[in-house]
Amino acid sequence: MRTLGAVVVLGLLAGAWGHVTLPFLRLPCDSPEVEEAALVSQDYINSQFTHGYKYALNQIEDVKVYQKADGVETMVLDLELLETKCHILDPTPVANCTVRPRHETKVEADCDVILSRAGGVLSVLSHKCKSEPESAEDMCVGCPLLEPLNHTDALQVVVSSLAEFNHIPDNDTAKFALRDVGRLSSQIVSGGPQFLTEYAIVETNCTVDDDGVCVPLPDPLARTGFCIAKGVPAAVPTVNCTIFDIAVPTLAPVVNATDAVVRPVVLKLKTIYGLKHHHRKSAFHDPTISGWWSESDESQERVAAPIVKRHFQIDPRAVASLPHLPVCPGKVKHF
Repeated sequence: MRTLGAVVVLGLLAGAWGHVTLPFLRLPCDSPEVEEAALVSQDYINSQFTHGYKYALNQIEDVKVYQKADGVETMVLDLELLETKCHILDPTPVANCTVRPRHETKVEADCDVILSRAGGVLSVLSHKCKSEPESAEDMCVGCPLLEPLNHTDALQVVVSSLAEFNHIPDNDTAKFALRDVGRLSSQIVSGGPQFLTEYAIVETNCTVDDDGVCVPLPDPLARTGFCIAKGVPAAVPTVNCTIFDIAVPTLAPVVNATDAVVRPVVLKLKTIYGLKHHHRKSAFHDPTISGWWSESDESQERVAAPIVKRHFQIDPRAVASLPHLPVCPGKVKHF
């Protein structure tokens, strides 16, 4: 690993089980190797969800690198991600997805990610994310306000708009059913609130001419899509749906020095949706190594873990010869 400008320091890791002091390297947050690890983390996190939206890297806030005698490195990243307008089912690469603007109530995710690098291969070992929408107090006057995903009037717009899509001539030969609701918001217009809805749909075994009970086709046979609709419950809403091509799902890539894609290390995953707010989402991955998490972590999901001794080969004399700490956090990519 390129360690130009790295500084050897003593880091105090606070786990739920206590404190342990381990030496680590610090690299500039915007250095190529850290950026590479952050993008691998971004793609891996997105691959773990089947609902909601893709997230894009906004800022690398901190990084620590622990080196073992056998050459294996452990990287602990503190990342800030922003929700994009691409649904998780959308095949569009994250780099081409539009980050949701502030006036639509941006959603920010703070993620801690642990990776290992062995033989030039980056693998995600564990991660946990905590996300929540921007406070309504920070919104502009007249901007759409985020509503809970069980809002009755907004859900009525979802149902009526999907029915409208299924009956639009030449739209498709198959009938689609609601898969999940992504966002519901309201905006005051003349005459009262108008509801803005975003939701995912799935292909059923019915054609548009069938009026019986329709059952969603099983994966991976079913096509999926994403709809944006607006209106009020008592009127015909406007709706626009994009149908995605059937694609075989793939795991998030792991990058090595030769740009080969390697299957990532996948440990016990527990995903929790809807914490305190319908639009919040948290994920906690592999509680058995919670001791690696940073002191600044505010998540309530940390689990006690036993102390594991690790041996490192770092020359303490290097501390005196190296100048100041490298720059972190890194640059803000969006806002």
